[in-house]
Amino acid sequence: MKGGTAREDTMRTPMIVVAVDGTEPSRAAVRWAAREAELSNRSLLVLHILDWEWNASRYDFGGQHYALAQEIAGGIVARAAEDAKNAAPAITVVTDVRTGNPAAQLIIASEEGELMVLGHRGTGGFSELRLGSVSQRVATHAHAPVVVVRGRPDPYTGPVVVGVDDAESADTVLESAFAAARDRGSSLVAIRAYPPVPPMYAGYLPAAALQTEEQDEAERARFLERLAPWRAKYPDVPVEALMSHDTAAAVLTGVSHTAQLVVVGSRGHGVVVGTLLGSTGLQLLHHAESPVLIVREA
Repeated sequence: MKGGTAREDTMRTPMIVVAVDGTEPSRAAVRWAAREAELSNRSLLVLHILDWEWNASRYDFGGQHYALAQEIAGGIVARAAEDAKNAAPAITVVTDVRTGNPAAQLIIASEEGELMVLGHRGTGGFSELRLGSVSQRVATHAHAPVVVVRGRPDPYTGPVVVGVDDAESADTVLESAFAAARDRGSSLVAIRAYPPVPPMYAGYLPAAALQTEEQDEAERARFLERLAPWRAKYPDVPVEALMSHDTAAAVLTGVSHTAQLVVVGSRGHGVVVGTLLGSTGLQLLHHAESPVLIVREA
């Protein structure tokens, strides 16, 4: 039996897909994805989507404009592959250019890898927007876990931070976070944010002003119970368990300033049925100061 091509061999191995468009945010995503591929022993697919308007192509007599666009796209993925190799020389890198709607094509491509990595803003993004429309759509609808790389230029120090709630996917999120901390040799900060139930006399007091010792003790006991099996499975990962009465989005955004990765689930409480990303995840993708991993159920 003949062996496959390098691309076929790569497609059969665990793979990370990173979207590139030549902008600095996408180059940062490539560097992060390359390091992640090295840490997790996976290959890297560097993918550019050529946003070609086929309705206008009838005016491209001889196809010169399309050929030029393909040449430019080839240069984008070649430069990105070089960036990846500079960041992690030992990994296997393959490149590809596909044509079509960027968000739709990236959502399709997310089925090919174990992880999709995106920059936080690409070409055409308005400076006042914190997250590009393509990145947001892909993060919301991708078939695989998604990392949006944003925040500090070199987010490779600090703990891994995970938001823990009562969603059915909580254990999947925790497993991803513990594995990420183990691979990086870092500590893990697990955060549980919950609004206490105010007594009838409390009126409109803010959560921080409520005296809820019994509720807090009960919640902390449940929280530690949730963490216990993962601490046993990953005994070498130092864990700090923190609780807050503030919103999960506010707490996680705050700790992202010193984290190297924030891990959350793809859904949360009160999310409209049919959507794939809760409000906490969306706020983090717009405001976090570190890469954000959105974990999905298998």
